[in-house]
Amino acid sequence: MNRFEGPGERPAKIRYLDGDFQIVMPGNHVVCAVTGKVIPIEELKYWSVERQEPYFDVNASVKADQRAGLLPEK
Repeated sequence: MNRFEGPGERPAKIRYLDGDFQIVMPGNHVVCAVTGKVIPIEELKYWSVERQEPYFDVNASVKADQRAGLLPEK
């Protein structure tokens, strides 16, 4: 008997798009590319389409842009 198994406690694989994202492989979270913090999928608000990375918050997003040379370091 086949049964559906939900995403469980594992990271999702996501394709980040402009203003939206597409779940490629189910999971319940992603990990911030800057801080390493776990981000539940339902709370994901910040990411980079160009770098295909998720960010925990706006500060992590700005830090990633600074590292990429898109913004000056403070």
